Amino acid sequence: MDNAYLIRSAESSDLDWLVACAIAMAWETEGKRLEPAIIRAGVAAGLDDPAKARYFIATQDAPVIADENFGVPVGTLMLTTEWSDWRNGDWWWIQSVYVPPQHRRKGVYAALYRHVEQRARGESGVIGLRLYVEKENDVAQRTYESLGMSDSGYRMYQDWFN
Repeated sequence: MDNAYLIRSAESSDLDWLVACAIAMAWETEGKRLEPAIIRAGVAAGLDDPAKARYFIATQDAPVIADENFGVPVGTLMLTTEWSDWRNGDWWWIQSVYVPPQHRRKGVYAALYRHVEQRARGESGVIGLRLYVEKENDVAQRTYESLGMSDSGYRMYQDWFN
């Protein structure tokens, strides 16, 4: 297992890669085809406004271009925030997790998770990390449990205004 990953905040130059990851993730996990223009606008809005979302990218290897300080992207996740009046603090929600197939089972997600966990523990007012996962995605559930997460006991409902 190669754990030599640099985790960095995404930048506007990562837009195309993040869009491709979101499209691939929706297809692989839910069999949904996302509208490229909508997802592109959504990711761009998140990159432009940290109050909406913060994206992190795991990279490995040397930079592709000599002047670039980024390596090859091998995984990503997005964070959003939810205020809890019950706990007087913020939940950080992990969303839009994607690791391309050739980089899976190599510790990429664990590196992303530990990076976000360390940041959350170091920031006043953050009470924990949450995520949701497809009920049938046993592999992902085992991964989350191996990192110390547990089933919250909640079911998620929605009223989607499409």
